[in-house]
Amino acid sequence: MLMQEILGTLYFWLKAGHIIFVIFWMAGLLILPRQMLYMHASAAGSQEEALWAQRTRKLSQIILIPSIIIVWTLGLLLMVAIGAHTQGWFHAKLLLVLALSGYHGFMSARAKAMARGERPLSEKALRLWGEVPAIITVLVVVLVIIKPF
Repeated sequence: MLMQEILGTLYFWLKAGHIIFVIFWMAGLLILPRQMLYMHASAAGSQEEALWAQRTRKLSQIILIPSIIIVWTLGLLLMVAIGAHTQGWFHAKLLLVLALSGYHGFMSARAKAMARGERPLSEKALRLWGEVPAIITVLVVVLVIIKPF
């Protein structure tokens, strides 16, 4: 009970931090496939490819990895604070966030392969995969705001 009281007191700070880092995470996930498209267009082993590989690595290290850690930490604290784990909308949201986390890992692995000169995805596939974060974000926002079930 003490933990819930503490979290209840910090609720709005937790929520603000969660939203801020979700925005950072989404920005990174939306730019990653675009950077990968630019890397895809460069010749394997070229200086341009190395530059895009470095940018992609920095995006991951500076924005994506810290953001996903903070999003998950604050999200779980918020879940405890409001008892969301007992609500249907939260289960759907959690499933979508797990899918988005898997997407993050999938795309990061593909970016690393591209940095090694491989081209595991076509340009068309990268464009299609680039839409995933936006679609999931829309669904999560609707679940959190509307709470349809």
